Amino acid sequence: MSKVYIYKGFERFWHWAQALLIMFLAITGFEVHGTFEIFGFEKAVEFHRTASWLLIGLIIISIFWHFTTGEWRQYIPTTKKLKEQIMYYLVGIFKGEHHPTAKTQLRKLNPLQRIVYLAFKLVLIPMTLISGILYMLYKTFDENNMVVVEDYPLESIAFWHTLGAILLIVFLIIHVYMTTTGETPTSNINAMITGYEDLDDEEESDEQHKEVNEKTNNIKK
Repeated sequence: MSKVYIYKGFERFWHWAQALLIMFLAITGFEVHGTFEIFGFEKAVEFHRTASWLLIGLIIISIFWHFTTGEWRQYIPTTKKLKEQIMYYLVGIFKGEHHPTAKTQLRKLNPLQRIVYLAFKLVLIPMTLISGILYMLYKTFDENNMVVVEDYPLESIAFWHTLGAILLIVFLIIHVYMTTTGETPTSNINAMITGYEDLDDEEESDEQHKEVNEKTNNIKK
Protein backbone atom coordinates (compact mmCIF):
# COMPACT_ATOMS: atom_id res chain seq x y z
CA MET A 1 0.00 0.00 0.00
CA SER A 2 1.16 3.56 -0.70
CA LYS A 3 -0.35 7.00 -0.20
CA VAL A 4 -1.55 8.53 -3.46
CA TYR A 5 -2.76 12.11 -3.92
CA ILE A 6 -6.31 11.54 -5.19
CA TYR A 7 -8.39 14.56 -4.24
CA LYS A 8 -7.17 18.06 -5.13
CA GLY A 9 -7.52 21.07 -2.83
CA PHE A 10 -10.50 22.67 -4.57
CA GLU A 11 -12.17 19.29 -4.92
CA ARG A 12 -12.06 18.80 -1.16
CA PHE A 13 -13.24 22.35 -0.46
CA TRP A 14 -16.10 22.00 -2.92
CA HIS A 15 -17.12 18.62 -1.47
CA TRP A 16 -17.31 19.81 2.15
CA ALA A 17 -18.78 23.23 1.34
CA GLN A 18 -21.53 21.63 -0.77
CA ALA A 19 -22.31 19.08 1.96
CA LEU A 20 -22.53 21.77 4.66
CA LEU A 21 -24.70 24.04 2.51
CA ILE A 22 -27.08 21.20 1.64
CA MET A 23 -27.42 20.24 5.33
CA PHE A 24 -27.97 23.88 6.33
CA LEU A 25 -30.55 24.31 3.56
CA ALA A 26 -32.35 21.18 4.77
CA ILE A 27 -32.49 22.50 8.34
CA THR A 28 -33.71 25.99 7.38
CA GLY A 29 -36.02 24.64 4.68
CA PHE A 30 -37.87 22.27 6.99
CA GLU A 31 -38.08 25.04 9.61
CA VAL A 32 -39.78 27.24 7.00
CA HIS A 33 -42.22 24.36 6.50
CA GLY A 34 -42.94 24.42 10.22
CA THR A 35 -41.36 21.05 11.03
CA PHE A 36 -39.43 22.52 13.98
CA GLU A 37 -38.12 25.86 15.23
CA ILE A 38 -34.44 26.80 15.62
CA PHE A 39 -33.82 30.26 14.13
CA GLY A 40 -37.38 31.51 13.91
CA PHE A 41 -39.43 31.71 10.69
CA GLU A 42 -38.12 35.05 9.36
CA LYS A 43 -34.47 34.22 10.06
CA ALA A 44 -34.89 30.74 8.60
CA VAL A 45 -36.26 32.23 5.36
CA GLU A 46 -33.39 34.73 5.21
CA PHE A 47 -30.73 32.10 5.95
CA HIS A 48 -32.27 29.65 3.47
CA ARG A 49 -32.26 32.23 0.69
CA THR A 50 -28.66 33.28 1.38
CA ALA A 51 -27.44 29.67 1.52
CA SER A 52 -29.27 28.97 -1.75
CA TRP A 53 -27.35 31.67 -3.62
CA LEU A 54 -24.09 30.52 -2.04
CA LEU A 55 -24.77 26.98 -3.28
CA ILE A 56 -25.58 28.25 -6.77
CA GLY A 57 -22.32 30.23 -6.80
CA LEU A 58 -20.36 27.19 -5.62
CA ILE A 59 -21.92 25.01 -8.33
CA ILE A 60 -21.06 27.54 -11.06
CA ILE A 61 -17.43 27.66 -9.88
CA SER A 62 -17.25 23.85 -9.63
CA ILE A 63 -18.61 23.45 -13.18
CA PHE A 64 -15.87 25.77 -14.44
CA TRP A 65 -13.27 23.80 -12.43
CA HIS A 66 -14.47 20.42 -13.73
CA PHE A 67 -14.26 21.49 -17.36
CA THR A 68 -10.96 23.39 -17.13
CA THR A 69 -9.22 20.54 -15.29
CA GLY A 70 -10.81 17.69 -17.27
CA GLU A 71 -12.25 16.20 -14.08
CA TRP A 72 -15.66 15.98 -15.76
CA ARG A 73 -14.38 12.78 -17.38
CA GLN A 74 -14.56 11.08 -13.99
CA TYR A 75 -18.36 10.98 -14.38
CA ILE A 76 -18.57 9.43 -17.85
CA PRO A 77 -20.85 6.41 -17.28
CA THR A 78 -19.74 2.89 -18.13
CA THR A 79 -21.28 -0.56 -17.83
CA LYS A 80 -17.89 -2.23 -17.47
CA LYS A 81 -17.91 -4.14 -14.14
CA LEU A 82 -21.19 -2.44 -13.24
CA LYS A 83 -22.92 -5.73 -12.39
CA GLU A 84 -19.91 -6.83 -10.31
CA GLN A 85 -19.95 -3.52 -8.45
CA ILE A 86 -23.66 -3.78 -7.63
CA MET A 87 -23.25 -7.37 -6.41
CA TYR A 88 -20.28 -6.30 -4.30
CA TYR A 89 -22.36 -3.69 -2.47
CA LEU A 90 -25.34 -6.04 -2.11
CA VAL A 91 -23.52 -9.23 -1.12
CA GLY A 92 -19.75 -9.25 -1.51
CA ILE A 93 -18.96 -6.48 0.94
CA PHE A 94 -20.62 -8.46 3.75
CA LYS A 95 -18.54 -11.54 2.87
CA GLY A 96 -15.24 -9.67 2.91
CA GLU A 97 -14.75 -10.07 -0.84
CA HIS A 98 -12.18 -7.99 -2.73
CA HIS A 99 -13.40 -4.74 -4.35
CA PRO A 100 -14.10 -5.40 -8.07
CA THR A 101 -12.62 -2.07 -9.25
CA ALA A 102 -9.40 -0.36 -8.26
CA LYS A 103 -9.25 3.38 -7.59
CA THR A 104 -6.56 5.48 -9.32
CA GLN A 105 -5.89 9.19 -9.86
CA LEU A 106 -7.55 8.94 -13.27
CA ARG A 107 -10.42 6.72 -12.11
CA LYS A 108 -11.65 7.87 -8.73
CA LEU A 109 -15.17 6.54 -9.14
CA ASN A 110 -16.37 3.00 -9.69
CA PRO A 111 -19.03 2.29 -12.39
CA LEU A 112 -21.98 2.58 -9.97
CA GLN A 113 -20.67 5.80 -8.42
CA ARG A 114 -20.31 7.35 -11.88
CA ILE A 115 -23.97 6.76 -12.69
CA VAL A 116 -25.24 7.86 -9.27
CA TYR A 117 -23.10 11.01 -9.09
CA LEU A 118 -23.93 11.94 -12.68
CA ALA A 119 -27.65 11.68 -11.89
CA PHE A 120 -27.02 13.74 -8.74
CA LYS A 121 -25.37 16.50 -10.78
CA LEU A 122 -27.61 16.47 -13.85
CA VAL A 123 -31.03 15.63 -12.36
CA LEU A 124 -31.34 15.97 -8.58
CA ILE A 125 -29.38 19.21 -8.03
CA PRO A 126 -30.92 21.06 -11.03
CA MET A 127 -34.44 19.94 -10.08
CA THR A 128 -34.03 21.20 -6.51
CA LEU A 129 -32.30 24.46 -7.45
CA ILE A 130 -34.61 25.43 -10.33
CA SER A 131 -37.75 24.70 -8.30
CA GLY A 132 -36.24 26.64 -5.38
CA ILE A 133 -35.49 29.68 -7.54
CA LEU A 134 -39.01 29.60 -8.98
CA TYR A 135 -40.37 29.32 -5.45
CA MET A 136 -38.34 32.36 -4.32
CA LEU A 137 -39.39 34.42 -7.34
CA TYR A 138 -43.07 33.51 -7.09
CA LYS A 139 -43.76 36.72 -5.22
CA THR A 140 -41.71 39.76 -6.23
CA PHE A 141 -42.05 43.54 -6.03
CA ASP A 142 -42.21 45.91 -8.97
CA GLU A 143 -40.87 49.48 -9.11
CA ASN A 144 -43.98 50.71 -7.23
CA ASN A 145 -43.44 48.21 -4.40
CA MET A 146 -46.49 46.28 -5.56
CA VAL A 147 -46.52 42.52 -5.05
CA VAL A 148 -46.33 40.65 -8.37
CA VAL A 149 -47.48 37.01 -8.34
CA GLU A 150 -46.35 34.75 -11.19
CA ASP A 151 -48.72 32.52 -13.15
CA TYR A 152 -47.00 29.14 -12.65
CA PRO A 153 -48.63 26.77 -10.10
CA LEU A 154 -46.97 27.21 -6.71
CA GLU A 155 -48.20 23.84 -5.41
CA SER A 156 -46.37 21.99 -8.18
CA ILE A 157 -43.16 23.98 -7.62
CA ALA A 158 -43.33 23.31 -3.86
CA PHE A 159 -43.85 19.59 -4.49
CA TRP A 160 -40.78 19.23 -6.72
CA HIS A 161 -38.65 21.33 -4.40
CA THR A 162 -39.66 19.33 -1.33
CA LEU A 163 -39.16 16.05 -3.21
CA GLY A 164 -35.71 17.21 -4.27
CA ALA A 165 -34.85 18.16 -0.69
CA ILE A 166 -35.95 14.77 0.65
CA LEU A 167 -33.98 12.92 -2.05
CA LEU A 168 -30.91 15.04 -1.27
CA ILE A 169 -31.15 14.02 2.38
CA VAL A 170 -31.53 10.36 1.40
CA PHE A 171 -28.51 10.68 -0.90
CA LEU A 172 -26.49 12.32 1.89
CA ILE A 173 -27.35 9.55 4.37
CA ILE A 174 -26.42 6.81 1.88
CA HIS A 175 -23.25 8.71 0.92
CA VAL A 176 -22.15 8.95 4.56
CA TYR A 177 -22.79 5.23 5.03
CA MET A 178 -20.81 4.36 1.90
CA THR A 179 -17.81 6.33 3.19
CA THR A 180 -17.51 3.73 5.96
CA THR A 181 -16.99 0.88 3.47
CA GLY A 182 -13.33 1.66 2.73
CA GLU A 183 -10.25 -0.09 4.10
CA THR A 184 -11.29 1.28 7.51
CA PRO A 185 -14.54 3.06 8.52
CA THR A 186 -12.76 6.44 8.40
CA SER A 187 -10.25 5.96 5.54
CA ASN A 188 -12.50 7.52 2.87
CA ILE A 189 -13.31 10.50 5.10
CA ASN A 190 -9.62 11.02 5.88
CA ALA A 191 -8.85 10.92 2.15
CA MET A 192 -11.35 13.70 1.51
CA ILE A 193 -9.70 15.76 4.27
CA THR A 194 -6.03 15.23 3.40
CA GLY A 195 -6.34 14.42 -0.30
CA TYR A 196 -4.27 11.25 0.12
CA GLU A 197 -5.57 7.70 0.06
CA ASP A 198 -3.86 4.35 0.64
CA LEU A 199 -3.97 2.37 -2.62
CA ASP A 200 -2.63 -1.05 -3.50
CA ASP A 201 0.52 -0.56 -5.60
CA GLU A 202 -0.06 -3.58 -7.82
CA GLU A 203 -3.72 -2.83 -8.51
CA GLU A 204 -3.02 0.82 -9.20
CA SER A 205 -0.22 -0.08 -11.61
CA ASP A 206 -2.45 -2.54 -13.49
CA GLU A 207 -5.25 0.00 -13.76
CA GLN A 208 -2.90 2.73 -14.98
CA HIS A 209 -1.51 0.40 -17.66
CA LYS A 210 -5.06 -0.32 -18.81
CA GLU A 211 -5.87 3.40 -18.93
CA VAL A 212 -2.75 4.16 -20.96
CA ASN A 213 -3.53 1.33 -23.39
CA GLU A 214 -7.14 2.50 -23.78
CA LYS A 215 -6.01 6.07 -24.50
CA THR A 216 -3.43 4.82 -27.01
CA ASN A 217 -6.03 2.69 -28.80
CA ASN A 218 -8.45 5.62 -28.95
CA ILE A 219 -5.77 7.85 -30.45
CA LYS A 220 -4.95 5.22 -33.10
CA LYS A 221 -8.64 4.94 -34.01
